[in-house]
Amino acid sequence: MAGTNLNNAANVSTGKPKLTGAIFSAVSGTAIPTDATTALAEAFKCLGYGSEDGLTVGITRTSETIKSWGGDTVGTPQTEYEETYSFTLIESLREEVVKVVYGDDNVTSSNGLRTITSNSKELPQRAWVFDMMSSNGKAKRIAIPNGKVTEIGDITYVDNEPVGFELTVTATPDAAGNCSYTYDEE
Repeated sequence: MAGTNLNNAANVSTGKPKLTGAIFSAVSGTAIPTDATTALAEAFKCLGYGSEDGLTVGITRTSETIKSWGGDTVGTPQTEYEETYSFTLIESLREEVVKVVYGDDNVTSSNGLRTITSNSKELPQRAWVFDMMSSNGKAKRIAIPNGKVTEIGDITYVDNEPVGFELTVTATPDAAGNCSYTYDEE
């Protein structure tokens, strides 16, 4: 049986960061892109290099099993849905990066000195874009209209590794009920 049912190595791909930047963020309410190739709005700030671990997308669907008398499974309604995006930013000296990690109001600069305060103030929702290139040279983009930094990993200062901020962003639904949009250039 010939056709599209055969294995095809051309459909196997990797996700490399775009050379012009791969991780971008903007204030909540910034319109996200609607395709893989249109230039981002000026409000999106590049967050610099990510670590070699790349981007990890976690999608969790939790369901509850409903059993009938006699033990048959008669339903499995979904009870939870969550999307998370994990990555490590390694340009720890970039102002936009520390603002994302600590909050805009907790980062001030004056006379060539930066002060970062760390506290329990809740971080705001932000718009996020991840720009990649597939192994076939085509653009791939993930856009998150509402995402919040919900986890920050340990920060390690050693002489043989870059200082990095390991972040987990949790996406929440937009007005259409969608957590994210993925666009592939064909």
